Amino acid sequence: MSHDSITSPLVSLNTRRRWLGSSALGFGCLALRGLLGADSVLGQDDSHSSPTGLLFPKRPDFTPRAKRIVFLFMKGGPSHIDTFDPKPLLTRDDGKPPPFELPRVLFAQQGNLLKSPWKFSQHGQSGLPVSELFPNVAKHIDKLCVLRSLHGSNPAHGGALLKIHTGSDQFVRPSMGAWITYGLGTENQDLPAFVTICPTLAHGGVNNWGSAFLPTYCQGTPIGNASQPASQATVQHIVHPRLDRPTQRKQLDLLSKMNEEFSKAYPHEAALSGQLGAYELAFRMQTSLPEIQDLQTETEATLRLYGVDDPVTENFGRQCLMARRFLERGVRFVQVTHSDSEVQWDQHSDLYQGHTKNAAEVDRPIAGFLSDLEQRGLLKDTLVLWGGEFGRTPTSQGNGRDHNPHGFCMWMAGGGVRGGFAYGATDDYGYYAAEQKMHVHDLHATILHILGLDHERLTYRYAGRDFRLTDVAGQVAHEILA
Repeated sequence: MSHDSITSPLVSLNTRRRWLGSSALGFGCLALRGLLGADSVLGQDDSHSSPTGLLFPKRPDFTPRAKRIVFLFMKGGPSHIDTFDPKPLLTRDDGKPPPFELPRVLFAQQGNLLKSPWKFSQHGQSGLPVSELFPNVAKHIDKLCVLRSLHGSNPAHGGALLKIHTGSDQFVRPSMGAWITYGLGTENQDLPAFVTICPTLAHGGVNNWGSAFLPTYCQGTPIGNASQPASQATVQHIVHPRLDRPTQRKQLDLLSKMNEEFSKAYPHEAALSGQLGAYELAFRMQTSLPEIQDLQTETEATLRLYGVDDPVTENFGRQCLMARRFLERGVRFVQVTHSDSEVQWDQHSDLYQGHTKNAAEVDRPIAGFLSDLEQRGLLKDTLVLWGGEFGRTPTSQGNGRDHNPHGFCMWMAGGGVRGGFAYGATDDYGYYAAEQKMHVHDLHATILHILGLDHERLTYRYAGRDFRLTDVAGQVAHEILA
């Protein structure tokens, strides 16, 4: 296209951009030109945004079993064979050399077999076994669908975190929450569709909740990070340091009016409307977000239910309670991360102390969260997912266990999954997924299916090819559906 063929709306848009860049109004600091440029190269006709740039609910591919999802992420890799996947033979053969071949690539040197220091007992009508690490969660076992045959591809935290969150351990790809936001939109115009509470900044960091090449509105909004207490977690710069709300409202109205001509000339251009919508959302969040984070409106009974009254459980309890408040207000995807910079679930040398501490911090809040969702009628259409980036080996590293991506477990609850049900199995010692093996791609395909999305149809064309969360794989585990 020659320069003579550029239409006047584009010329006026460039003029307005130059004016905004040097204006005292302050929109230059928002990097408007950079944000628009980043999205415009996609060449997408974004049908997920309204003409005003706001997200709206999008019809799923088929009737969903769940409308929303919460991921209770246990960073570091909790041991499946010490939590929800008991191995009697491991107890019998404690201290013996492993009677199976180890993987070709090991994260670190491993020793002999190490039995679990915790006892398992059966619970509920289903009789599924749960470790004594989780006495409160065990009371809800008939709600849980325990996935015992997960497996991935990377034994390192960074690659494994990216794999579980984005489906890829080698490339920057959109996160699971971003894909779900792209596919389903949002039910609350005053809040992001995807929120991550106290996420870790390590091992992939922002890529674990980023949107990559998907539209920017799909990325997660972090509420604090793992290095600060949940009581101090909030969105950065949620309050303007200089301008009051009426003045900000005038700015946004002026910006919208200035771009009205361009929007009329190019009604299918998503980049500009998307960024204007992001600014509008940020403006509205100044009032909606603080209200959600104000837990003083909750009853004392509810605070006790989540363990906010106990120093051991207070931090994670706050995160779970905040998650419930986001979910009930229409946020589509909420992630809650349990991560301690000193004692994560990554016990290479002191399994007993580390897992005892971590389980004590999350057991009561998770149980309270499940009870609260059920009491409020939210559990039936909310998918709860619990787990880490991988499991741990049945072989020892002193008094601990190494990383194990070859076989581990997660569990689901609510959202139309079968409660009191165990799917798949690892081998007799818990090293490898053995029966009804569920790859991470299969997990993602199943999650999307529960939310009413066909993982093979949820695609986005970028750089000459169609991308999807499950890449070119993924099988839905229909057996886990109620």
